[in-house]
Amino acid sequence: MFSKRSKNKDDALNDEELVSALQKHMDTERFGVLYDRYTTKVYQKCLGMTRDKDLAKDLTHDIFLKAFMNLSKFDHRSKFGTWLYSITYNYCLDTLRKGQRTRSEEIDERIEDGVIDDQAYEAKLLGLRADRLDLVIAQLDPSDRALLLMKYQEDLSVKEIMEVMALQESAVKMRILRARERALRLYVQLYPEEP
Repeated sequence: MFSKRSKNKDDALNDEELVSALQKHMDTERFGVLYDRYTTKVYQKCLGMTRDKDLAKDLTHDIFLKAFMNLSKFDHRSKFGTWLYSITYNYCLDTLRKGQRTRSEEIDERIEDGVIDDQAYEAKLLGLRADRLDLVIAQLDPSDRALLLMKYQEDLSVKEIMEVMALQESAVKMRILRARERALRLYVQLYPEEP
């Protein structure tokens, strides 16, 4: 549907100008400019979440089709890239959840002051062996995996994660903390010989 195209005047427009023009008149050639700008990023995010090249390719195609069909709903409150990332995150997560049983664990949204040493968990997580950590992350629940990838691989800020996940700041911080805790527990289970 969207293939590499030759250069044209739309290449000089920024994302928001392109989206505004597309919202007035849908044009696959013009949407191709956005596709060319973001296809590699979307594919990499899909691959990071799914760990499957073929599935990541399929999801990338589906995500751009979904973005094309829903572009009229883009309200310009955030950047186009953030909106597309949100679609990517949610679509990949939904696909992964369909492929496995979802755990019935509820995440406690409350943060009790003085109980959580967030920096200690982060320091422990970042100090783990990279090759082993990659295997641990691959075994996490898709939502934990996606959250940790957003935070540490994509280097998104809490504010950006709030936009993608449509959550409050405290909820994002708590989910990051819980995902790190689960990753550390799994690491210790898989590699008990390490201190």
